[in-house]
Amino acid sequence: MRLLIHEKAYGRVADAIAEHGAVVEPLIVSDDGTIALHGAPVSVDDAAPEVVWANADAFFGGASRAFMTAALKSPGLKWVQSGAAGFDHAVFGQFVQKGARLTTSHGQAVGMADYVLWGVLDALQGGPGRRAAQAAREWARLPFREIDGSHWVVLGFGAIGKGVAARARAFGAQVTGVRRNPAPDPAADRIAAPGDLPALLPQADVVVLCAPATPETHHIADAAFFGRMKAGAIFVNVGRGALVDEPALLAALDRGVPEHAVLDVFETEPLPTESAFWGHPRVTLTGHASGFSGGNAPRNDALFVKNLGRYLAGEALLNEADPKDVLAGMAG
Repeated sequence: MRLLIHEKAYGRVADAIAEHGAVVEPLIVSDDGTIALHGAPVSVDDAAPEVVWANADAFFGGASRAFMTAALKSPGLKWVQSGAAGFDHAVFGQFVQKGARLTTSHGQAVGMADYVLWGVLDALQGGPGRRAAQAAREWARLPFREIDGSHWVVLGFGAIGKGVAARARAFGAQVTGVRRNPAPDPAADRIAAPGDLPALLPQADVVVLCAPATPETHHIADAAFFGRMKAGAIFVNVGRGALVDEPALLAALDRGVPEHAVLDVFETEPLPTESAFWGHPRVTLTGHASGFSGGNAPRNDALFVKNLGRYLAGEALLNEADPKDVLAGMAG
């Protein structure tokens, strides 16, 4: 069984792969795009992997084109382990169209939940004003708001949303998780359906989007959505840029509600330099980096290693995506 894997990832999990013996043949892709099998170079046409470990090492950097080409050209591709939680990237749909199984990862959920708390705390505590006072050498005693007693609405209550909820509740917040599954969840004070959003928004001090991009969530945060938010509310998007009608958000920010937006994802990435979001006084902006924490790679590697053992044993894979959902995302 040939396994396509980036050399950096292979360096971290080589011992675990070796435990399976000769049954696993690593196709090791270097940063310059070369592929090696048993130390000898292999072309993208001849690589023919059965399994692919498509993590951040493979997606970002010089190896990306060769890596994805070798995977897509493989006539016997059966399983792709992704290092991402979502599957809206077009290449995942192409894998599924070839008949391959796709599994996702929640390794980045810990860092992303930390990121959300950082962004909200910074906004509540007037971080920009504090930094300006420090830069001006001004001894300023600036008031700030507390999380305790606030109401958070978290749209998308998977691993990321639950991580956000756990942190917010530890600070004394009340959390309503919004998802399609109506079953109660111990991570939330309440679970609501997406259709309940219009009634929830006027009560929310913090609104966090953690949902994937699907036809149902496209521009779910539109002018009507922002029009229902209350004065002083903070809006956070760590899901996907497609969830937000960006002109509507800019217009709402200019009107003062939401009071502040913490944005890590955008419809066009990288965000164009002329975008009004860069310099907006009510915006905290990062470049799709909320999951770039130090613990992300080890957690993703551990999941891949576990799923590899399950795959070889013919067992059910963890976090397997429904092909219908992946293909629906392509159509949307």
